[in-house]
Amino acid sequence: MSVRLKAFLMILMTFALLFGFLHIFIHNGEIYNFERLHIFLFNLCSGGTILLYFTEGKKQLTKKTFIFSLLALSYALCAFFKLYLVSMLIALVLAAIVEQIRLKKFSLFPYNFFRLSPVSEKFHQASLLCLSLGLVISSLVIANNEYLRFVSFPKLTMDTFFLGFSFPLSLITMSVMFSLMKNNVRFIIRLLKDVGFWTVNLGVIIFFLFIMFEKPKLQLLVTSILFIAVVVIFVLFAKLGIKAQQKNFLTSGMVFLLFTAVTGILYIILKFFPGYSQDELKFLLRLHAFASLYGWNLSGLAIICRYNDFPIMLDSKAIILVHWITVVIFAPLGYYFMPFAVFAVVLYAAMLYFILFSRGSGKTHRT
Repeated sequence: MSVRLKAFLMILMTFALLFGFLHIFIHNGEIYNFERLHIFLFNLCSGGTILLYFTEGKKQLTKKTFIFSLLALSYALCAFFKLYLVSMLIALVLAAIVEQIRLKKFSLFPYNFFRLSPVSEKFHQASLLCLSLGLVISSLVIANNEYLRFVSFPKLTMDTFFLGFSFPLSLITMSVMFSLMKNNVRFIIRLLKDVGFWTVNLGVIIFFLFIMFEKPKLQLLVTSILFIAVVVIFVLFAKLGIKAQQKNFLTSGMVFLLFTAVTGILYIILKFFPGYSQDELKFLLRLHAFASLYGWNLSGLAIICRYNDFPIMLDSKAIILVHWITVVIFAPLGYYFMPFAVFAVVLYAAMLYFILFSRGSGKTHRT
C-alpha cells in the first residue's frame, strides 16, 4: 500500500471518529445528523475502499476502486445533506462497481458457498456480495421512505439501515482470520468452519429482519446463537491460527466481537425492564457501536492495510492496549464529554499512524 493511500485512509478514518463527537463541539450540534458521516466515512468510504483494494490485490488503487472511493465520499455527503435522489443514483453506481470487481474474482452466482472451498474465500465473496446488495437495498429504502411509501416500519429508517454497511467489514475480517488458520482435513473441523460461515451470515440477516418487525425475544434468541458461533470461531482461531503478529491483532479483534455480542444481548435484555432509563440504554448501545466499528472491524482493516508487510516493527501489546482504552473508555465517554472526545481522537489518530506507517518486513505468512 502506497504512502499516499495510507495517509488518505488515516485522515478519512480519523475524521470518521471525529464526526461521532462533532455534535458537542458545534453550537446546536444535535440538529445536524453527524452520525451519518461518522458511519459512512468509516464503513463505506474507508472500509469499502480497503475491501476493494484487497480484492483486486494491486499495489496501487485501480481506477475502479479510486472512482468507488470518490463516489462513496459523494454518497456520504449527499446523505448528510439529504440529497436523496442523488444518493440513490450514486448507490446504484457504487453497487455496479463492486459487482464488476466481485465478478472478476468470483462467479456471478456464489457457487463456492455450497462447495468444499476454503471458508476464507466464502467470507470474502459474501463480504463483496453484502456490500453491493446493501447499496442497492439502501436505494430502495430511500425510495420507499422519501417518495413511494409502499411499506412502513418504525425501524425501517435510513439511519438504522445505514449501520448495515459495517457487516461487509465484519465478513472480510472473518475472511482474513480463516485465511490465517492452518489447514485441517478432519471432518469435524471443516464442518465447524462451514457451520460458522452459515450461522454468521444467516444469523445477522435474520436478526436484522427481527429488528424490522420489532421482535425482541427472537432478537435475543438469534444473538445468543450468534454468540455461540463467535465463541466456536474464536476457539478454532486460537487452536489453528498461525503464530504470527497478525494473530495478536485478530485475537484482540475477536475479544472486541465477543464484547459487542455481550453488550448487544445485555441491551436487548434490559429493554424488557422498564426501570432502566433511555439514557442508560443509549450509553450501552453507544459502547456496543464503538466496540463493533472501531474495535472489531478496525482490527481486520488494519491487517488488510499491512497484509504484505507483516511482521511490522511496533509493539503489538502496547498498540492493542491503546486500542482498548480508546474504544471502550474514551470514545463512549467522548460522545457526552468534550475532553474525552479530544483524548479519543488523538489516541486513535496516533494508533492509526503507528499501525499504517511502522516499518514492515514484507514477509507475509500464508497457509
